[in-house]
Amino acid sequence: MSPSTPYGRPTAAPGTDPEEFAALCRSSPWRWDTVRFTIEWLLPQRAADPSGPAVRDASMGAPEDTAPAPVRAWIRRPKDLRVETLDGRPVYTTTTLGKSLEDFYVASRPDSWLLQPSLVAPVYRRSGLVERRPEAAYGDPVFGGGRWQAVLDPFEIAGAHPAPLYLSAQQPAAISDVRLDRDNGRRVRRAVVSPRISYRPLEPGHPLVPAPTLVTIDEQTGICVATSVLRGPLTGAGHRLRIEAVDDYLLDDLFTPVSFDLTDVSQHVPWTVGG
Repeated sequence: MSPSTPYGRPTAAPGTDPEEFAALCRSSPWRWDTVRFTIEWLLPQRAADPSGPAVRDASMGAPEDTAPAPVRAWIRRPKDLRVETLDGRPVYTTTTLGKSLEDFYVASRPDSWLLQPSLVAPVYRRSGLVERRPEAAYGDPVFGGGRWQAVLDPFEIAGAHPAPLYLSAQQPAAISDVRLDRDNGRRVRRAVVSPRISYRPLEPGHPLVPAPTLVTIDEQTGICVATSVLRGPLTGAGHRLRIEAVDDYLLDDLFTPVSFDLTDVSQHVPWTVGG
């Protein structure tokens, strides 16, 4: 007899189980604190073909025949971000270092008092992935297109928690053909994800999966490292993200326009002794 869930549904092997894939999509806020990566956005095939008609991908916020230039980024949760061109030219920095939180805490909104996800505990599955996300101050620093946030935390694919068995159609997307793979030397899970009527993108107008899409999720971080639309006018549109480092020690001055000239204590400091 094949194994089953408490609800009587037969289960697949963890690496190919759609429910485990959905749980991985919910898990990003608890799987990393800092990350360095490069990212590029891909045009629809017909838009990229000069001989074919241009197709605008509004979710990328790009002109009809161009995609945003690839960039390299450093993120330190909850609010620190640095973006450079691939040749090292600084483009954008933001940080909470030195900023007053007075306005944040006097705001008369319930979400003003929400904690960071790292300070609250989700409900975990036996596999260690997230079954149910708690209420928290979700959100990573973003740059450029509206899908940036969904790439870093792709829970819009799975929702904050599973739909009941008798209301499975309320699940945001149908997940199928899950398989284990490797991408740039890292363990990933790939699946075909098709949005349902209840699918709601995190950023309105910028869905991570606007149509049936091949989605690749990094196992260590829960970051969506690749998407590619499979059908429709946006066929071929998506993104490619290459993770270069996870949970490295990052100095504060990396995220500020002016260097504080701080010493990186993680590196050896030479001492010169006079004769």
